[in-house]
Amino acid sequence: MLTEINYLAVLTATVAAFVASSAYYAVLGTQGGETRPWQIAAELVRSATLSLVLAGLVTHFDLRFGPALVLALVLWAGFPAVLLSGSMLWEKVAWRIAAGHAGDWLLKLLLLTTIVSLWR
Repeated sequence: MLTEINYLAVLTATVAAFVASSAYYAVLGTQGGETRPWQIAAELVRSATLSLVLAGLVTHFDLRFGPALVLALVLWAGFPAVLLSGSMLWEKVAWRIAAGHAGDWLLKLLLLTTIVSLWR
């Protein structure tokens, strides 16, 4: 399965997710001060991990674009949405903060899945 993954698509998706997420938070006006180089590196690793996982799932289940997007939505509802709602419930995170992060996760999942499912 790992040999069937298009690693150029994974790399492209990683960079696209990083740029899209940065733009998303810039539009929201929630970027908190100066970004340090280690934060950029950590975010690229996070995006690469997510991109690789999605590429693996799309490849393993031989998903085309439509079903892959459904997978992205299901993953979003099953993980980020559940985790972020839990942070609101148990850690008193403001709903606007959680909603902002939920939107970023949805954007990333849809973008990454689009790239890795179309570019196989």
